[in-house]
This record gives sequence, C-alpha cells and structure tokens, in this order.
Amino acid sequence: MKAKVYVTLKPSVLDPQGKAIQHSVELLGFNAIADVRQGKYFEIELDDKLNEQSARESAERMAREVLSNPVIEDYRVEIE
Repeated sequence: MKAKVYVTLKPSVLDPQGKAIQHSVELLGFNAIADVRQGKYFEIELDDKLNEQSARESAERMAREVLSNPVIEDYRVEIE
C-alpha cells in the first residue's frame, strides 16, 4: 500500500521560493502565469498488512507530526 502526502504552504503564508520560480519561468517565456506556490510531495510505502483505515491514520500522523509544519503548512493524504 502506498501513501501520497502533499504538503503546501497555507494561503496566508508568503512563498518567496514560489515567486522566484514564477520569475524564472517568466524569463523563459511563460508569461501567462498568475502565481506559483511550491510544496513538497512524499510517497511512502506502507506494510501491506495494514488495512486502509490504519494506513490513512498512520500517514496522517506522519504528515501532521513529521512531514509538515502545521503552523504554516497544510497537507493532504491519499492512499493507494
């Protein structure tokens, strides 16, 4: 079983790295970009013995306690 965890900055948090990326791609000719926000993506292989609910609970806990900073970041978990 695989957990996919997406971590992004909260909308109210400034994203200087996203702005730098936006500037760089505009220099390459991509001018129709309104905004860029960067984030993190994790793929976590979980033990196949876990049921989907336990896998989700484990991945949610990892995302909340280790993979994200809940003060400035949001996360989303998908289980495959």
